[in-house]
Amino acid sequence: MDAINVFLIDANKLFREGMKRLFESTPFNVVGEAGSLREGLTALGTGTTPDLILIDLPSGADEEVEAMRTLREGHPSIRIVILTNDLDTRRLSAALGAGAGGYLLKDIACEALMQSLKLVMMGEKVFPTHLAELLVSGRTEDMGTELPTRRKGLSQREVQILRCLLNGNSNKMIANHLSITEATVKVHLKSLLRKINASNRTQAAIWVLNNGIGDQAAETGVAATV
Repeated sequence: MDAINVFLIDANKLFREGMKRLFESTPFNVVGEAGSLREGLTALGTGTTPDLILIDLPSGADEEVEAMRTLREGHPSIRIVILTNDLDTRRLSAALGAGAGGYLLKDIACEALMQSLKLVMMGEKVFPTHLAELLVSGRTEDMGTELPTRRKGLSQREVQILRCLLNGNSNKMIANHLSITEATVKVHLKSLLRKINASNRTQAAIWVLNNGIGDQAAETGVAATV
């Protein structure tokens, strides 16, 4: 893989130093750092143009999310990944809506982090595969997964594909796992996106989380990135 220029944004300077050491002798080359996204935007305005921004959004940082949206509008080619301590569904939804390519937790293994970042650079959306179970914990005991499935008229195959999307899998990975062609995956995707009124894979994954279908995502058997 070609060298990937990374810009680190985290309020913890010690953590940034650790990330720089972690990236040594890897395709990821740290070209800059900042303590906040606002500072990062200033640095980017001086000519620094990374391929990837790795950022930790503070809790309740609505302004940071807006700043990230501004960043994406000004630099659409830059990939953004949230690397944070806490699993916050509101922040996840806001970050993905603002254009983030991934939402990862800081307890991730080094190898898994590298693989996840590579997938993001390939255009995939990546976030923890156990996220759905945490999201639905305590609020789906009486709901189950069949109600939203029936309501939207989703087939079992479409549900399987949705669960694969939750894992951040590409069309090729989904096709290999389900023993179907990539063309068939695309046909199913087009159909299910229309049924759930989603315009892209990210919106579909968020719909899965909100409707409790992802609580059995691990049963898909697809290799997880996290």
